[in-house]
Amino acid sequence: MRESDLRVAIDTGGTFTDCVYLRDGAIEVLKIASTPKDASVAVLEAVARIGVGQHLDLRHGTTVGTNTMLERKGARVAFVTTEGFEDIIAIGRQTRAKLYDWFAPVPVCLAPPELRFGVPERVSAEGEILRRPSEEELAALAERIGQSGAEAVAISLIFGFANPETERRLEAALSGLGLPVSVSHRILPEFREYERGATTVVNAYLAPRIERYLLNLQQRVHDEHPGARVDVMQSSGGIIPVRLAAQEPVRTVLSGPAGGVIGACRMASQAGFPRIIGCDMGGTSTDVFLADAAAGGVARTRESNIAGVPVGVPMLDIHTVGAGGGSIARFDTGGMLRVGPVSAGADPGPICFGRGERPTVTDANLVLGRLDVSSFLGGGVALDRPRTERVMAGHKGALATVEDFAAGIVRVVEAQMEKAIRLISIERGYDPREFALVPFGGGGPLHACALARALRIPKVLVPKMPGALSAVGILLADSVRDYSQTVMLAGDRLPHLDGYFADLERRGVEEFASERLQGVAECSIDLRYRGQGYELNVPYDVAQPENAAAAFHDLHRQRYGFADPQRPLEIVNLRLRMVAAAEPYEPVWTAPRPGDGAAACFATREIFFHDRFVPARLYRRDHLVAGDRLEGPAMITEYTSATLLPPGCAAEVDGYGNLILHIAEEAV
Repeated sequence: MRESDLRVAIDTGGTFTDCVYLRDGAIEVLKIASTPKDASVAVLEAVARIGVGQHLDLRHGTTVGTNTMLERKGARVAFVTTEGFEDIIAIGRQTRAKLYDWFAPVPVCLAPPELRFGVPERVSAEGEILRRPSEEELAALAERIGQSGAEAVAISLIFGFANPETERRLEAALSGLGLPVSVSHRILPEFREYERGATTVVNAYLAPRIERYLLNLQQRVHDEHPGARVDVMQSSGGIIPVRLAAQEPVRTVLSGPAGGVIGACRMASQAGFPRIIGCDMGGTSTDVFLADAAAGGVARTRESNIAGVPVGVPMLDIHTVGAGGGSIARFDTGGMLRVGPVSAGADPGPICFGRGERPTVTDANLVLGRLDVSSFLGGGVALDRPRTERVMAGHKGALATVEDFAAGIVRVVEAQMEKAIRLISIERGYDPREFALVPFGGGGPLHACALARALRIPKVLVPKMPGALSAVGILLADSVRDYSQTVMLAGDRLPHLDGYFADLERRGVEEFASERLQGVAECSIDLRYRGQGYELNVPYDVAQPENAAAAFHDLHRQRYGFADPQRPLEIVNLRLRMVAAAEPYEPVWTAPRPGDGAAACFATREIFFHDRFVPARLYRRDHLVAGDRLEGPAMITEYTSATLLPPGCAAEVDGYGNLILHIAEEAV
């Protein structure tokens, strides 16, 4: 990046679009309403409002891929595979999440039966070509696909990962159709034909819409700022150029949440918290994750399920629940109070924004006094409390008061968030009491103390700018490429993998060089006990290959409760992550001095705690200084969010401006 460039990161959310940028060494933030019909409108408006000059380095976290999957608005995909295996994309795996539920829906298939095509070819498991399709057969296939009404093509041959020659021939034969073509040996060159095929189909399903969106955004940015660089956040927590994101959109389906993970980890590391549980509560959903610096930070997974479809590309291990500030509350036919997953979004939004007609979590917090009308988004959004109470009164059912209804909504949504955190911690062998909770997003800090009490977490870190932390993570993220190769080798080959990794690293160096980047290779391998059907990923050091086996046994014991060091191992996949570090950012440190924050207190108001309203002090966060200590009950307001401090809890401001919340010992 040129010294004169302004680096800007924009995260498009369901309700608000967050824009953060580096100016004079400091991070500044701007929030504007999202534009669901065309997300690029809000992006360009944000760039215009911060007054960017000629040179611009724009980084974008987008929800277009996620929304396309959820709304089922992708392309009609033609699935091309080995003859005789056309329906594998619909058959899927034998595993059933609900074994005894006769009414469980069948696995989602994005390629309808009439758009599944077989190719007369055969490749052995070792990569030997046994049957090549003729040019006439390829031409006939191209004609059939051209007449099928397909809008994109996904090619995934059964052993295409072992020898991609036939996939390349197919790609060339279909290039004349003018359709986006996704090929499995580029998207996911690994075994397991169903997951590889499904991931390639997802890429093709997203390609037309995301390519159109990203290239249109890039063109409009270049029209206003010639020479600007546009990059996109990918789901694995790294930045890629817009050109690659348009070609491989499957890598961007968790673009925004990945930014939040990176931002939370950076802020927590600076504040001295190496083990964290992150909780990102936005307008539509809550994303939770666990990070342990000693174990390499946030885990990555290749077994994600996006809107019912398996996706095998590397992603940060994030668990999402439909519990956001805009989640709609309702009573089901049995009279049970439900919250989410349907959200009011940006249009019409919560009732308190002036247009919504259905109660949401944000409305409940306002009724309970947990939002400050005068300071919400710096006063930029007016909250209508009388209208909120009036409309919610019509939806409260048999409950006595609107306050009871609002308190019930908050309890339900917090129970959903607590369950999500238990899933990524306790159910995976981690004790949440050994971690700090890092809440962010517009709603995370409002519910942080309640979650910490329920999970017996003693400390909470509320970073600066919590409501825009996803955009901060995108701003500070490294440039990353992920490469993989299935090898299926015996465990005694662990010391002899340097040649394989050298080939993967060569690809990474060449790609980075084309973008004038220099990266560092991080190697890992997927190991399993011989005969197992699943594997675990562990770091691999070419100089000390034996450490990988020990790491595998330890991880297997933690994850599944046992390990057998005497049992033979199998090397399944090799993985190389090429990382070019972003320009460093060092926040200003101020030595803490004891204080009570009195200068930041601007009001005393009634806030609902423990089934009743109690007087609580309200503080402006930007007026607090390092060393200030506050006692609950209190609420700390700021531009992007608000932090709730119940009775018995305390907050301290550290030297970086973070809030360190101490949960009452009797509750922990």
